[in-house]
Amino acid sequence: MPLLGAHMSIAGGYYKAVDAAASFGMDTCQLFTKNNNQWRGKPLSDDDVRLFREALDRTGIQRPCGHNSYLINVASPDDVLWQRSLDALVEELQRAERLGLAGLVMHPGSFVASTPEAGLERIARALDDVHRATKGFQCQLWLELTAGQGSCLGCRFEEIAWLLEHVRQSDRLGVCVDTCHIFAAGYPLATEADCRRTLAELDRVIGLDRVRAFHLNDSKKGLGSRVDRHEHIGEGCIGLDAFRFLLNDKRLREMPMYLETKKETRGGEEMDAVNMRTLRSLTAAPPAKAQAKRAAPRTSRTARR
Repeated sequence: MPLLGAHMSIAGGYYKAVDAAASFGMDTCQLFTKNNNQWRGKPLSDDDVRLFREALDRTGIQRPCGHNSYLINVASPDDVLWQRSLDALVEELQRAERLGLAGLVMHPGSFVASTPEAGLERIARALDDVHRATKGFQCQLWLELTAGQGSCLGCRFEEIAWLLEHVRQSDRLGVCVDTCHIFAAGYPLATEADCRRTLAELDRVIGLDRVRAFHLNDSKKGLGSRVDRHEHIGEGCIGLDAFRFLLNDKRLREMPMYLETKKETRGGEEMDAVNMRTLRSLTAAPPAKAQAKRAAPRTSRTARR
């Protein structure tokens, strides 16, 4: 089984994210290392770290990860913004390391008014600088595949592969696959056959051995839309078969998979609970079409009798 979890709030303390994940029966969780709309965060205290780690021990939550601030853009052609982004990324990795997170998910960045090639060069340079500033860290940076909105990089497997090849300490990098993002970027997932082809392409270009995590999100928009809009599991354009396939793929056993769906209630129930229940129901379950095919002959024979 993969490790199932979701992005959880750190309001009131980092340990709150762990306790909330456990209350929904999750195996893991993702969190921000600070306010994601601010460049700098309040310094981590010894109590912050102690309470967080105690919560992990108490609940059994495994392989928590962080997600960096959306303000950071290490692909920027603007030298001031690039340096500010670099400094912020170093700080976030320091915070993630201190908390003991397995990885820090980061969007590669946006090339804005430059070119994709120039943007990728800026990212590689930034990652080299981050690694030099965080020598000996265990926490990895996980490059997230994106939907490709505007000038965002990382929507093609080849762009992530280029970064893995050109960053000097590439062994300190992993990859995070977001189902909504890759679908919106043009990689089909709606059927089991689609999933097999897309994962085969991912393995060929990047390598499944480089994937450290998945974000499980359905998509509000269609295949190749380049629009990043997450939807609850089974309620978007991807549908349930993709998630069934991923959850039962033997190559993805023990892979942490995090929901990033909207925090809301429906009928008095938190949608995190609903989405988790949906995902659990898909494990080791055959596709609906296969169930229908098996059921059809039995119905037909009964009718003839």
